[in-house]
Amino acid sequence: MTQADPSPSSGKTSSFGFRDVDAKEKVQMVRGVFNSVASNYDLMNDLMSAGVHRLWKDATAAKLNARPGEVILDMAGGTGDMARRYSKMAHAAQQRRGGEDATVIVMDYNAEMILNGVAKGGEPEMAWGVGDAMNLPFPDACLDAYSISFGIRNVSDVAGALKEARRALKPGGRFICLEFSHPTTGALRKAYDAWSFHAIPRIGEWVAKDRDSYQYLVESIRRFPDQATFKRMIEDAGFSRVSVTNLSGGIAAIHHGWAI
Repeated sequence: MTQADPSPSSGKTSSFGFRDVDAKEKVQMVRGVFNSVASNYDLMNDLMSAGVHRLWKDATAAKLNARPGEVILDMAGGTGDMARRYSKMAHAAQQRRGGEDATVIVMDYNAEMILNGVAKGGEPEMAWGVGDAMNLPFPDACLDAYSISFGIRNVSDVAGALKEARRALKPGGRFICLEFSHPTTGALRKAYDAWSFHAIPRIGEWVAKDRDSYQYLVESIRRFPDQATFKRMIEDAGFSRVSVTNLSGGIAAIHHGWAI
């Protein structure tokens, strides 16, 4: 998932892996990464995490607790993994207690990811669209929930994307972010670094024929703020009651907040 317009220079820098690049240059660079990995994205997620990403996504969906009649944005939704979970959860609740159909919007800046998601099929509650986290195509206070999974670290201005999420949420709306984070112990951090820096790019080369894109993905994880820093960023964007749930010892984390 990427950002913004294709102007030649913004005057601001943003991280692209271990490099700092012009923020608008990052837009095109990240788009290239996800164009390259789109067709193998779900397979690579399984290989890179030994399938554990599915448990992380289940935990995130349970925490969001999608309900009948809600409008939920799954930003950087890629091929729709999270949106399918939200749709099924809302539908199951609707069957138990009635209510209107939920609407779960899968939005990603990368059209190739969306096309691959559409090809996989979806649920009746799902809608698909190409859009920018920095400039959401929604009016103020129209969403019941905003979700972003493994996408926030790829935006060119994380603080700006958080503020845009806050703008689009109704009072009382929920924000949830699932993202790779920082292991909570030194031993786990060393083991995870050894796995990610050595194995993941090689797996990318063998399976997707693209080592460089997976090298970027690993580096982007290391450059992303730690749990406490990201929590403060969410609070600075206007969210309240922000909580952090570490998963697998902090390899990933759920950040959850309220638009109050």
